[in-house]
Amino acid sequence: MNKRVWLLLMILFPSLSGLSFVSARMFTDVEAGAAFTGYNDARIPSETGTDISLSGDTPGPAVPVIRVRAGFVLWDRHSFSLLAAPLLVRGSGTLDRPVSFGGTVFSQGAEVESLYRFDSYRMSWQWQFYEGRRLSAAAGLTAKLRSADISLMGDEGYARRSDLGVVPLINFRLQWKFLPEYSLLLDGDALWSPFGRAEDVLVAFQYHRGGNTDFRIGYRVLEGGSDGGGSVYTFALFHYLTAGVRVRF
Repeated sequence: MNKRVWLLLMILFPSLSGLSFVSARMFTDVEAGAAFTGYNDARIPSETGTDISLSGDTPGPAVPVIRVRAGFVLWDRHSFSLLAAPLLVRGSGTLDRPVSFGGTVFSQGAEVESLYRFDSYRMSWQWQFYEGRRLSAAAGLTAKLRSADISLMGDEGYARRSDLGVVPLINFRLQWKFLPEYSLLLDGDALWSPFGRAEDVLVAFQYHRGGNTDFRIGYRVLEGGSDGGGSVYTFALFHYLTAGVRVRF
């Protein structure tokens, strides 16, 4: 780990001062692929707005996605990381009934376009509590900064709802190395509450090249939403086909 980074960590966390910086390992993780909409339903406001499917009758075309994670591992079992995972989906269609959305009324037969943005920034701590010859397991906590934006526009008007908030999540990681160079990975963040839910879970096949680089291909599901008690109702499901690489330094 870079000495300047380590000195900053010792200032912020004095309890780390007894640990040599050379025992901490940094890593980066990049994942890219395509996302497909399963459903994307909204009602704004939740009590007086009209139910609308931003995905239409059938899911739209795939959209490109990318996510980047960087962090470091201490004592071989505790990892700390930052993640950026943006998502932007556009749609268009013809309304089959009048729609009230965000205080704007769009008439039946109106041609409209939609924009759904859901950017996620996460700070995570994870503890690897078990490591065997073939199986390893870890769990921890994630603070998720959610930046969301839903827009509906047409000749009759423009309506937009933005939201910025912090959501606590539980993270987990389970890896089964069925061969020395190959493994199956289950990794994600998830939590449920009376006000909503969030799940971001990856199932992947991994190839381990040497001791520092892992390649993977997999399927990710991103699902969740909230019913904000009169403010907003929105629930969405996205399917990801992805490929990624994780490099340790």
